[in-house]
Order: sequence, then structure tokens, then C-alpha cells
Amino acid sequence: MQKTRLVEILRDSGLSEHEASVYLAALTLGPTTILKIAEASGIKRTTVYAVTEALKKRGLMREEMKGWKTYFAAESPEHLEQLMESRKERLNKAFPEFMALYNTEGTASNIKIYEGFEAMKGAYEGLIDILSPSDYYLVISHSTTWEELDPKWFYGLLERRASLQPARILMQDCDFARRYKVKDKKFNSETKILPEGTSFSTTMIITPKRLMIHQLVEPLMAIVIENQSIIQMQKELFEIIWKTLL
Repeated sequence: MQKTRLVEILRDSGLSEHEASVYLAALTLGPTTILKIAEASGIKRTTVYAVTEALKKRGLMREEMKGWKTYFAAESPEHLEQLMESRKERLNKAFPEFMALYNTEGTASNIKIYEGFEAMKGAYEGLIDILSPSDYYLVISHSTTWEELDPKWFYGLLERRASLQPARILMQDCDFARRYKVKDKKFNSETKILPEGTSFSTTMIITPKRLMIHQLVEPLMAIVIENQSIIQMQKELFEIIWKTLL
């Protein structure tokens, strides 16, 4: 059982299963022959030769000459720590290259559904968390209903968004919309009122990375879409409406 656990740990450290078994056998035996390592590890002798060479290159095994005979010995387990540090250092050096290759705006789609008010608040928090100074933040909303769900949290969200990014907002005509429009400067926003008679039961928020549609009536839920084609289309529609309003 202990041997199996240690082999697994060595594999997690980056060794192959054969490398882990051979190193563990050599560690237990001390300076010894390939034949004895093969017997202890349960791996064919011809394979052990190749694995031993691989471990020598990793700095985990060495050869010792005693008389005319060659013995093989495992290096101290301290070398395992050095191996891990070396792997970590290589990863850290290459990390910027990996990030440069990471495509967050490709053609792949991601759709998440959040059910219930607390889950929806989490979706909004996630939307705010990924905003950058150059991002747009576009809203189409009937905010009276939204505000009434949790006024304290709602205004806290507005203030945090305002500190990060300006917003352009299309609001359904109501008393709240007109009060909010007067406070545009405070909330770092520009608001336009939609024509009288416009009626929504959802709020839509459009950002460069995510589109969120939040249902304001029961059952409360939000859908978050990460798809550049859909986001771009909704942004274009928003701009068309925006330009038609005073």
C-alpha cells in the first residue's frame, strides 16, 4: 500500500509510472545492479536500462563503479524537490506565452443559467469583476422592479459599477427612470428613456465579454452568454435604438 502511494506521488511529481517504480526500487536497494532493480520493480530488465538512463538525465540516478562492475543508485529524495522547483521555474517563465495564446474571445460559446435571487446576484458580481477600463457597459432595463428586489444591494452594485466603468442605459419610462436620469453624473452613466408604452419583464446587460439577460418576474433567473457573435449583434441593436432617442 505504501509503495503504491509513493509511486502515485512520484507520478504526480512528473515521473512516468516506470520511472517512479524504478526510482523507488533503487532508493530502497541502494547501489545495485539492473537485474535486482528489475526484480524489485517488476519491470523487464531491458526496459529498466532505458528508464535508468531517463532518470539519470533527470538527475535522479547515478552510476557507480566498484571494481569492474557498474552499479546504479538513486540520488537523494532532495533531488525530487529540486526537480519540482525546476519545473515550477520553467512554467513561470513560460506563463506569459501561455497567456498570450489563451483565447477568451474565440468562437466558442458558453451559456450559464442562474436560478434564484442569490444566484442572480452572483452573476452580476461576476459581470462587474471582469470589467476593464476600456469596456463598454450597456443596459436595457425596467429598473423599478429590479430595485425593489433588494434596494441596498442594488445601489451598492450601481456604486461599484460607477467606480469602474461608465454605462449607457435605456430605461423603460417610469418614475424611477426619470429620477435615475437626474442622477446620471453620480452613477457615471448616460440614460435615455424609451418610448411610452414600452414594457419589459427582463433586464439585459451587454459587455464585451458577456451578455446577461435577467428575468424580473418569477421564476427569477439570469442567463449569461459568452459568444462574440451574439454579443456583437445585441450591441448593434442597442446602438440603433440609442441613436433614435433624444
